[in-house]
Amino acid sequence: MTGPLAGLRVLEMAGMGPGPFAAMHLADMGADVVRIDRADRDPRVGPTDRGRRRIAVDLKEPSDVQLLLKLVTRADVLIEGFRPGTMERLGLGPDVCLGRNEKLIYARMTGWGQSGPLARTAGHDINYISIAGALGAVGRDGALPTVPLNLVGDYGGGSMYLLYGIMCALYERSHSGKGQIVDAAMVDGAASLMTTFHWNRSVGQHSDRRGTNKLDSGAFFYDVYETADGGYMAVGCIEPQFYRAFRDVLGLTGPEWDNAQSDVELWPERKKDIVALFRTRTREYWCKAFDGVDACVTPVLSLDEVPEHEHNRHRKLVREFAGGLVPAVAPRLSRTPGRIADRAPDEADDVLADWESANSDLCQ
Repeated sequence: MTGPLAGLRVLEMAGMGPGPFAAMHLADMGADVVRIDRADRDPRVGPTDRGRRRIAVDLKEPSDVQLLLKLVTRADVLIEGFRPGTMERLGLGPDVCLGRNEKLIYARMTGWGQSGPLARTAGHDINYISIAGALGAVGRDGALPTVPLNLVGDYGGGSMYLLYGIMCALYERSHSGKGQIVDAAMVDGAASLMTTFHWNRSVGQHSDRRGTNKLDSGAFFYDVYETADGGYMAVGCIEPQFYRAFRDVLGLTGPEWDNAQSDVELWPERKKDIVALFRTRTREYWCKAFDGVDACVTPVLSLDEVPEHEHNRHRKLVREFAGGLVPAVAPRLSRTPGRIADRAPDEADDVLADWESANSDLCQ
């Protein structure tokens, strides 16, 4: 394996959502990720399954539990996303695993966290972001909260904070020589993503009425506008120089536009004017009108259109994988870049022999 994490050994307990997404990123960056699948695993490869070796075990069988514990002794990281207490009941809790390998980073991914009144209850992304304040803050004035796919809880507040915790723990281990437990909770991560908005609200700089603030579609200079052909343009001309360029393209020359950005009371009327303007021309027309203009105006692309956009083609943003399309590895490193790789399932004995024979500086 190549990449900045080459030599890092990761055990991934098979699951759904944020855990596999985090493991995918580790594998993309060169980590040797071994997924521990159920005995009745689905052999198909999904979009976030890439780069793994996979072995099937039955954790109700003592011999399979012992096999996994042998792998634990050589692993750097273990990722699990079960409800609190599940790994303990399987005989694979952090006390047992860290007792076998004091350098292990035991990374736990849950919605509610390892403690608290909701810790052992069911939930999904929408539930975690609802109590973190993120869901209630997204949407238009007078409308229901908008569900932002499962990006904020599962992936932004979940996977990315799990990865951050793992990297922090690995760095600390380089000084102490000891592993630790990472308690990554989607509700914690989603709340963390809302740091600026929590603070702004607490000091009176953000209205609790969604859809009326600068960044939530309340401002006329930060919103999405429909075009004559049913397309959409995204406008984000916050800074004065971008606002001036935006006005120039649209011909907004009257004095009523001079201080409109700072006068919240004027936003609804100014928005009506811009809505009407954008509806007079097609999306293609507006793309050409703003081409080369620093006004922070871009087309809203469908998933089908993303690969064909000029900038995305230049960046090779979308790649083929497993008969479909996936985004490229991110972020991009200059000297040790990651890569999208497929790995065939391995026999458990092969993985164990490989890990027992290899020498990894990360594991010493």
